[in-house]
Amino acid sequence: MSAVTTVDDLIAAGVRGRGVLVRADLNVPLETSGPAPEVTDDGRIRAALPTVRRLLDAGARVVVAAHLGRPKGEPEPRYSLAPVAARMAELLDERVPLAGDVVGDSAKATVSGLADGEVALLENVRFDPRETSKDAGERAELAAELAALVGTDGAFVSDGFGVVHRKQASVYDVGHVLPAYAGDLVLAEVSVLRGLTGDPARPYAVVLGGSKVSDKLGVIDALLPKVDTLLVGGGMCFTFLAARGYDVGDSLVERDMIDECKRLLNEGGSALVLPTDVVAADAFAADAATRVVPAEAIPAGWMGLDIGPDSVRAFTEALEPARTVFWNGPMGVFEMSPFAEGTKQIARAIAGSEAFSVVGGGDSAAAVRTFGLAEESFGHISTGGGASLEYLEGKELPGVAVLEGGGVA
Repeated sequence: MSAVTTVDDLIAAGVRGRGVLVRADLNVPLETSGPAPEVTDDGRIRAALPTVRRLLDAGARVVVAAHLGRPKGEPEPRYSLAPVAARMAELLDERVPLAGDVVGDSAKATVSGLADGEVALLENVRFDPRETSKDAGERAELAAELAALVGTDGAFVSDGFGVVHRKQASVYDVGHVLPAYAGDLVLAEVSVLRGLTGDPARPYAVVLGGSKVSDKLGVIDALLPKVDTLLVGGGMCFTFLAARGYDVGDSLVERDMIDECKRLLNEGGSALVLPTDVVAADAFAADAATRVVPAEAIPAGWMGLDIGPDSVRAFTEALEPARTVFWNGPMGVFEMSPFAEGTKQIARAIAGSEAFSVVGGGDSAAAVRTFGLAEESFGHISTGGGASLEYLEGKELPGVAVLEGGGVA
């Protein structure tokens, strides 16, 4: 990230009595089976609070914009930010009123009711179709209305790293309407990732999992020439195994990616490491019959759903000498206990490593918390899986680019 103005600069200039729009990433998982939805993993909420708290302590009137899930551009009760507002209030020990809309009468009334050092949360910004519109004019309209909520002397703080790879109204366009500042979280994330793309301490090991090769192809292409070891697990490993000519049964395989995997295996040589055994099941279910089998001998009709114990040992040994580790994606379907061990053991190995370790957001960060591992055991836990990968691929992130432009100054 080239020179940007930061939340430090904003606070130094004085924010008491001023409206500050903060774009946060509060897209958290919910438990919806009970009488009211509850946040099951508040990691992203906690990550957003330091910047919010600093602004509140400086006397700003903070207006938080965020999204939850993928609503279709209109209000959907299941995607309301109400449980997020409740959890924010608990963590901040402050009242956090939730507007009933994004920029309508409720939002205007809620924001106008703020006193210095108070915060409000707008309803899910994706309830407004202009947020994600491909039409720049439509996004600009919403951006102008968001800016109007914080007034003519307002400011915009971008602190939702998990969405900076999206060219959306509350992420990108509003930064052309208000003076734009980088929040603490965005600064920290970019600083860490810049280190991974620069001159990381070696040996440098990368662990990639998740379901699809197509989701990770760009980052594999970008990282393979730069790393000493690239360990591949998760559902994506079966396309690589199929590219080696193995029979992988009913495991997930992207047939149109097999030629790409052959190319990567060729280019990666011994640096690209695949599982040698897997936990196979006769159904995609927690109560399925399971067995550990060699990676090249998955029975017909069965599917691989986790890496096996020999693979865990080999991956762990490969990680031992590392001085830098980047991990993105689980080794198996860790949400089901029979297929959680691979992810758990690799997470423990990384946590216990002396390397500077970066957990690349998404399911990997969720796994760390699911298994009760101390977050301080890792060098950095990212809040943005997709944004992290795109940064490492070398792509321009719109939400970072607008900060480098400084907004409207």
